[in-house]
Amino acid sequence: MICNICPKRCNVNRDIQSGACGQTNELKIAKVMLHRYEEPIISGTKGSGAIFFSGCNLKCVFCQNYPISQGRKGRLISIDDLVEIFKRLEKRGAHNINLVSPTQFAYQIAAALKVYKPKIPVIWNSNGYETSEMIDMLSGLVDIYLVDFKYSDDELALRYSKANNYVDNCHAALQKMKSQQPNDIIEDGLMKRGVIIRHLVLPTHTSDSIRCLEFIAKNLGQDSIVSIMSQYEPRYDAKKYFEINRRLTPIEYKRVVNYALKLGLKNAYTQDLSSADSKYTPKF
Repeated sequence: MICNICPKRCNVNRDIQSGACGQTNELKIAKVMLHRYEEPIISGTKGSGAIFFSGCNLKCVFCQNYPISQGRKGRLISIDDLVEIFKRLEKRGAHNINLVSPTQFAYQIAAALKVYKPKIPVIWNSNGYETSEMIDMLSGLVDIYLVDFKYSDDELALRYSKANNYVDNCHAALQKMKSQQPNDIIEDGLMKRGVIIRHLVLPTHTSDSIRCLEFIAKNLGQDSIVSIMSQYEPRYDAKKYFEINRRLTPIEYKRVVNYALKLGLKNAYTQDLSSADSKYTPKF
């Protein structure tokens, strides 16, 4: 099967070679867990049923999950195996099925969800670098989009994530997700349907963060659920880039949060700077 599932449009046959994501068509996962460190309406009291997929179509120099995104760590499973993982997480009491970094395996995941659609919400937890066509394919299969909005500047996207035309693709994907799930439904403190937009504030680049928030307020609505994250740490290859080779300062984070308030964003999650701690990152 020739793969053009993401904006990189490799046009390679992943039955015989890896794509830009570093993966073939053989489904590979790195970890299954009850994740208690997502947003409160996702993790709840029992945890989110997280399935971490290997590989990634971005090459973020600061990736906290680099052992699986770039290192290709993981084990091969079948579509039937994935269905059984869904069922086991349900039995363990997971509040939802959280598909983490799923884009490179969108076809296989869709096939598994057509075999068995869990009775709990299905979350598409992605980096935002996706095609509208792929989001269309997920209609009726995904209940919640938990999506990164990393950059409003293509030069930054290319420098730090090796992504061409990130901004237009992410804008289109966000709008498609919002049109597919226009209403955020929360019951008993847990999200059932809707969209959560995550933005990780980078050191030195608060102006880029502000432009991301402006797009959300103008195009997706002031009621959008936004998670403004302060958890940046200079991991993986970030030390090679002096301007991001440090943690975020309180003043930088406060500037972004204050601007969210100025824009009238009504449903924003914020973090303590103490969240920039490796103890919150799963071990692979």
